[in-house]
Amino acid sequence: MLDVRRLRLLRELAHRGTIAAVAEALAFSPSAVSQQLSVLEREAGVPLLERTGRRVALTPAGRNLVRHAEAVLERLELAGSELADARQGLAGSLRIGTFPSAARAIVPGALTVLAREHPGLEPMVAEMDPARVGDALRAGELDVALVHDYDFVPAPQEPGLATEPLFSEAMYLASPAGARPAGDDPVGRWREHPWIMGTPGTLCRTMAARACEAAGFTPRVRHQVDEFATVLALVAAGQGVALVPRLGAPEQLAGVTLTRLGMCRRTRTAFRSGAAAHPAVAAFTAALRTALPPDLDEGPPARALAP
Repeated sequence: MLDVRRLRLLRELAHRGTIAAVAEALAFSPSAVSQQLSVLEREAGVPLLERTGRRVALTPAGRNLVRHAEAVLERLELAGSELADARQGLAGSLRIGTFPSAARAIVPGALTVLAREHPGLEPMVAEMDPARVGDALRAGELDVALVHDYDFVPAPQEPGLATEPLFSEAMYLASPAGARPAGDDPVGRWREHPWIMGTPGTLCRTMAARACEAAGFTPRVRHQVDEFATVLALVAAGQGVALVPRLGAPEQLAGVTLTRLGMCRRTRTAFRSGAAAHPAVAAFTAALRTALPPDLDEGPPARALAP
């Protein structure tokens, strides 16, 4: 009988590519991961991995088993959802991941709704960049999360996960009040100015860099800041320009001009495949919709980076 926990390790290896990456993501030692995969090979009765020096690749049988593992893990999530639905009332912990602007503007209202309608549920919120959410969900560190993608940064296909659209919001270029260089392109005319961007590796940083590339220039990054309130304070101090979403600039700030752009950020709820019907996940999603600010809109259609 194949062990589902070892199947999960094999699925993670197919996604991450190295035993070290699997070990880091799931808080195991590399030797423990390697040992468990060796046991899985003995259970399967056929080679699942090809080892060349320090590199490991899946054999055709290994890749085929990963397909079955995805189906098995999804069915287990469905079974868990049905069992939870059969209980009387929601209770226990609900581990929620969110990015900072949603944590400030939406999540508190959603938690208020949850406390009123499901007092036995204990939500536990953790802030993290959406780029880390997939790993945390698959590792069981989160039950549900808010994730986003931008124009110029399409959402990657995450194995073992499913998402549900929640809302879209407009993007703005934040510039010091009174500064307006010549040019019709709302991004391109700032090519000679310093920029304030997120830290490398974040979706926000990638989005801003690609928006500048689409406007025909490479930005000169002066400050690297992730928190939008700090970004806007630096803009007001004349330290550069930045791209911010609607939730990152909830009110007009003195010293800052916001110019709406023809691009948007889209937010979705994310969860493990098969968990959409879990009553706690469904309750949180419903509470989020109740807590959305009334002036959020669908924004302009998605726009891809030109080749």
